[in-house]
Amino acid sequence: MRAAVHALLLALAAALPASGETTGPSGLPLPRFASLAGEAINVRSGPGKNYPVRFVYGRLGLPVKIVEEFDVWRRVEDHEGDTGWIHGSLLSRRRTVLVIAELAELKRTPTRDSRVLARAERGVIARLLDCKSEWCFVDLAGTRGWMERKALWGVLEGEMRD
Repeated sequence: MRAAVHALLLALAAALPASGETTGPSGLPLPRFASLAGEAINVRSGPGKNYPVRFVYGRLGLPVKIVEEFDVWRRVEDHEGDTGWIHGSLLSRRRTVLVIAELAELKRTPTRDSRVLARAERGVIARLLDCKSEWCFVDLAGTRGWMERKALWGVLEGEMRD
């Protein structure tokens, strides 16, 4: 009997999220990143169409951090710290990052002395493919390379391969 209880407790512990990580009603971790699936997306003050529109996002692919869930609604935060509720159908799982440095270099390899393939100004959106340590592998308008993680917004600390 003791062995069965012990096994049950171990199974329950394994099913719980890692320390500090929460799971939303969708079963997905919170917080997490997504991107906008449209070009004109209403951000509401609460989780429902009856709540007033606070502002409108106008950039397809802009990364947002999902910080809360209620039914089909997602409370998101943007790179400036603004928050509001968006219907989940208006979000994409396609991962993107936003360049937050004045100028970010896209490198051939994840080292500072690597050849520069391209440069991106603040506000440019790139598709996120992978991250490891201080570097993220991105697709910038069809050119793939490495950018320093600190130059980007849209990746959680410790997310991906470190």
